Amino acid sequence: MNSVLSALIRALQTLFHPKMLSLVLWPMLVAVALWVGAAMLFWGSWVNDLTGMVQATPLEQWIAHGFLAVVSHYLIVIILMLLLLPAIYVTALLITAVFAMPMMVDHVAEKYYPELERKRGGSNAGSIANAAVAIVVYCAGWVLSLPLWLFSPLALLLPLVLMAYLNQRLFRYDALAEHASREEYARVIERGTVKLYLLGLAAGLLQFVPLLNLFSPVYVALAFIHLCLDELKQLRQTVQDSS
Repeated sequence: MNSVLSALIRALQTLFHPKMLSLVLWPMLVAVALWVGAAMLFWGSWVNDLTGMVQATPLEQWIAHGFLAVVSHYLIVIILMLLLLPAIYVTALLITAVFAMPMMVDHVAEKYYPELERKRGGSNAGSIANAAVAIVVYCAGWVLSLPLWLFSPLALLLPLVLMAYLNQRLFRYDALAEHASREEYARVIERGTVKLYLLGLAAGLLQFVPLLNLFSPVYVALAFIHLCLDELKQLRQTVQDSS
């Protein structure tokens, strides 16, 4: 827990460096522009498609009676918004992971971990594959869990659980790709799984805080860089002490 808290504090300190401030807003602004533009073009078809999907499930009988029948259109719109808002945030995270992580890793490593040897166990192909797996699993979890949101108190927990998974899966690879060997990467993930998920959960809370969520993708990325590089540093120290 101390490692997670330390990563969050160091990430906050790092965030206010001019190099990092230059990265803060543009991932979210680009994501908003992409999805707002898509909504302007396809909103009608999205509503129709989602309505057809609902009508093909048992939810149709539940919605088709009484007061819910009157507001069914608005329920469809609300469900669509529930899908659109995390889509914007996830897109901002993906943009940060793909385009901004190399600069952030270099900055954090040079300032806080200059002694770490760069073994370059990762690759661009590995980064793309890792991001693809993270996004596919996250989106599948969102879609499959939507019915539970209507009938279960788990509606409050499911977004956080999914975001914790996405955060740790999306950023851990790129945070370590430059410095860790493949073997070291596997050992860091094995040793730090609980810490990674705790950090992912803590970082996931930021998506629900207005204004803070505008710059949270970069902040979250910095926190994972600090945690992962610190875990790698400790791993190497442990190996050195035992040899």
